[in-house]
Amino acid sequence: MSISCSVVSYHNPPEQIAQVLRSIVATPGIVACLVDNSRDDSLSVVAQQFGIRYLHRPDNPGFGAAHNIAIADALASGSTYHLVLNPDISFSADVIPALHAYMESHHDIGLIMPDIRYPDGSRQHLCKLLPHPVDLLVRRFMPPLYRLSGRLDTYEMRRADYDGIMDVPALSGCFMFLRSSILEKTGGFDDRFFMYMEDVDLSRRIGQLSRTVFFPFVSIVHAYEKGSYKNRKLLTYHIRSAIRYFNKWGWFFDAQRSAVNRKALQCQMQSQTPAAEAASLSNRK
Repeated sequence: MSISCSVVSYHNPPEQIAQVLRSIVATPGIVACLVDNSRDDSLSVVAQQFGIRYLHRPDNPGFGAAHNIAIADALASGSTYHLVLNPDISFSADVIPALHAYMESHHDIGLIMPDIRYPDGSRQHLCKLLPHPVDLLVRRFMPPLYRLSGRLDTYEMRRADYDGIMDVPALSGCFMFLRSSILEKTGGFDDRFFMYMEDVDLSRRIGQLSRTVFFPFVSIVHAYEKGSYKNRKLLTYHIRSAIRYFNKWGWFFDAQRSAVNRKALQCQMQSQTPAAEAASLSNRK
């Protein structure tokens, strides 16, 4: 396997960084980089313990821009796949080999995401449609109304088969397993998104070139702090990024969004069950 990996941190607890780095090194051969946007370099000690490359960026260029630094180095070194990780992630040694094997047998996939769970084992519904401004506004500020309207279930594709492989327009940036050749064509993350929405933007651009897929047969644990729900500064970042996103792609009139979402909703009822996927794989052999 020729796999590179990047983790971007910002004053994360050392034990949290140790947890994600421990997960990475459990799979031999992965070349990983910790890009630290913190003001101090205290996390360098943790990276050193796990033999992980450490880059200190106290100027804090942002989440996507920091990942792009590691991605550029990975692509220059000839990495075939690149894994983007949040620092609040942990996973077992079977996850990356399973995703790698599936990507190797499905060359039309540019991005894949595993099943994502809370620490208590419950599922996170992180398969999403491309957002409409109403989705982000009502979901954030009027969640009961959003839930009762049924729009939450639609936006998070909750009526789809989360136990089966399915194509998804927008996948979470907490764990993105990317084909390097496709990633290179997109240019990586858009640096204009300091934090938030950069994963939706990248998923969308990858989706123009290849499939973006949810693969539920391996799972990871994601602490999922939802910082913008608790911190006014992070909420400001989220709002700014949403404005940049809709300025880039279109606000209420976005023909591509409508077409992509319509196709995803049509396909979600036909998403493969584990048995159907196993049969499909068997038929290919």
